[in-house]
Amino acid sequence: MATSAPPSLDALASRWRAAFHAAGAALQAAGRSLPAEELRTRAVRLAAEVGPTQELLQALARNRQARAGPLHLMVSPSEARRLLGLPPEVTAVVFNLDGVLIGSAAIHAAAWTETFDEFISNRVERTGGRFAPFNPRVDYPQHIHAKPRLDGVRAFLASRGIRLPEGGPGDAPGTETVHGLANRKKQALLRRLDEHGVAAFEGSRSYLELAHEAGVHCAVVSASANTETILERAGLADLIEQRVDGNTIRAEHLSVKPAPDTLLAACRKLGVEPRRAAAFETTRAGVAAGRAAGFDLIIGVDSGDAADRLRAEGADLVVSGIGDLLERKLAA
Repeated sequence: MATSAPPSLDALASRWRAAFHAAGAALQAAGRSLPAEELRTRAVRLAAEVGPTQELLQALARNRQARAGPLHLMVSPSEARRLLGLPPEVTAVVFNLDGVLIGSAAIHAAAWTETFDEFISNRVERTGGRFAPFNPRVDYPQHIHAKPRLDGVRAFLASRGIRLPEGGPGDAPGTETVHGLANRKKQALLRRLDEHGVAAFEGSRSYLELAHEAGVHCAVVSASANTETILERAGLADLIEQRVDGNTIRAEHLSVKPAPDTLLAACRKLGVEPRRAAAFETTRAGVAAGRAAGFDLIIGVDSGDAADRLRAEGADLVVSGIGDLLERKLAA
């Protein structure tokens, strides 16, 4: 029988953090019913458990040969604020979902590959034409990434010289219409999410929890119409106050990055001005959108070789992952 993967360090730290906060809240609630001396004794005992627990988590990280990451379990709002690495005037953060909080590009690319391979195969068999199959390494970044689903279908079809009727939202998945192929991709994606799930990057949940502790508002931006489902499967939905997704883009007729529309929409939903917000972006288009929107701080996130390009576009800081900010502050 298959065994489930052990929880990530970030997930373990989150559970311990929740447990310590719950214990602290219980002590506060018992303040009127416990003698003062007993209350102080219990509070001291609780505080004494934090350090050894952090050490155990760090030992587990070493055992797994993983970066220890941000493992502070109980912090004050002011300390949480310091750990975030944000300027004092920043009261909100807008995250690009994929590549910052979650690595969902691969599962999207696989769903698109399944959809277009099926479509191309059927079309070749029926018409005898010659059409290059979908290449996720080339076609996904060029025609699909950061676009709403319908726009991605249109862009890929145009790259193969194929025109299909638009159809409608109710078209059955796989129907040879733009909406039919978009619905087929949604079907493939949801099945893959059910089968394989999607995981948040190490440090994502800790950063979001610390933002919550510090009173910093959080939103995500994504072209995916399934953003809510992805956040839920990754265990982050409860920490995101607002989202601007493919449904929002379509309903509000927003232009995608490098236009600032989606980032400005996130600020409107949070009720903050862009100059009081920070943006986490993974592409030059995202950084350009943040600059055009007037964000106070733009942090580029790149684990590959695009750091120099993000800086050249105007990123104030480039990190390899969101947990890097916490680790820098912990080491300071």
